[in-house]
Amino acid sequence: MLDQKTIEIIKSTVPVLEQHGEKITTRFYQLMFGNHPELLNVFNHANQKQGRQQKALAGTVYAAAMYIDNLGAILPVVKQIAQKHRSLGIKPEQYPIVGKHLLLAIKDVLGDAATDEIIDAWAQAYQVIADVFISVEAELYDETQNQQGGWEGFRNFIVDRKVVESEVITSFYLKPEDHKKIADFIPGQYISIKLEIAGEKFTHIRQYSLSDAPGKDYYRISVKREAGTENPDGMVSNYLHDGVNQGDILKVSAPAGDFMLDTEKNSPVVLLSGGVGLTPMMSMLKTVVEVQPERKVTFVQAAANGNVHALRDEVEEVSTLENVTSYFFYDSPTEEDRLNNRFDVEGYVTRDWLNEKIDTKDADFYFCGPVPFMKAINRSLKELGVNEEKIHFEFFGPMGNLEE
Repeated sequence: MLDQKTIEIIKSTVPVLEQHGEKITTRFYQLMFGNHPELLNVFNHANQKQGRQQKALAGTVYAAAMYIDNLGAILPVVKQIAQKHRSLGIKPEQYPIVGKHLLLAIKDVLGDAATDEIIDAWAQAYQVIADVFISVEAELYDETQNQQGGWEGFRNFIVDRKVVESEVITSFYLKPEDHKKIADFIPGQYISIKLEIAGEKFTHIRQYSLSDAPGKDYYRISVKREAGTENPDGMVSNYLHDGVNQGDILKVSAPAGDFMLDTEKNSPVVLLSGGVGLTPMMSMLKTVVEVQPERKVTFVQAAANGNVHALRDEVEEVSTLENVTSYFFYDSPTEEDRLNNRFDVEGYVTRDWLNEKIDTKDADFYFCGPVPFMKAINRSLKELGVNEEKIHFEFFGPMGNLEE
């Protein structure tokens, strides 16, 4: 435990972290990767290049400082990050490396303002925070490894099927090479894929939401091809689309994530997605249909047009059921889309539409998609008076802030 003086010193740095947090975390990654380039085998290169990881870490450090005397307040964030760490294979012995370089970055950015007293206080605080993460992650590792069909680290899976779903999205059906059981998952969760791409010095690990219901003998991911191989996300997705075929082997970690459909509830559920954000929503939709056939579910999918709209047939198939209603929004429909009545609404999902079509009083809302889409949905739901505990969302990548 930290003494009162140390807590006061940490709290006194909160305004500084608010102002210089991203500069500190940017410098932190520069220093750490410079001294430990092997860690680039674990970290997402795209998030680094685009500054998303630096921003997310700055927010976490800021929150830890603000709540250093009540770390329970940030436990939900800790658990979310711990899920990602377990999926990536982060180990306790890596935490001292992170702590050392975080302190170096604080000193480097703040200069003389980072007194020995402040650095010492942060060294103590970091150890307390690291112990919380290590403890939570140890439970996750144990739970994952010891569950039926579970495993440690990465396991070889064969691409059993590869299905083109649209001009930009392709699904991969993955079965274990050893033909043994696979771990169950909760709709909304993801798996990590570790890739070794020819010509690349480091491995690339990406998380992909599972896009089918649990309980099968395979996992399904549906991957969007990102434009341009010059950016890391594009390089990885293009490699999957063009370089991975039926019969190939991928290294897969056990399912993880805290974005999960609550099947204990029977309240109406509304699933809203933009673009490839439909992947966890498909898992949720198919699960409700299979295990909660009396539960009312509304599925709302926003896409540019029919050319890029994936898994449409699967949604239409279950939309014939009494408890399922679906709506398709196209913001740039083609002439063929218009001629064949492929969409319900031209444009974007708005607050007024939600107010008119959805009973927002009792429903639980789950949404995922591009950040602008999620911000618009989040804002609309709050303006309509939906309670915070009924709003659930998933970021693809580091945790962001929908209130910005």
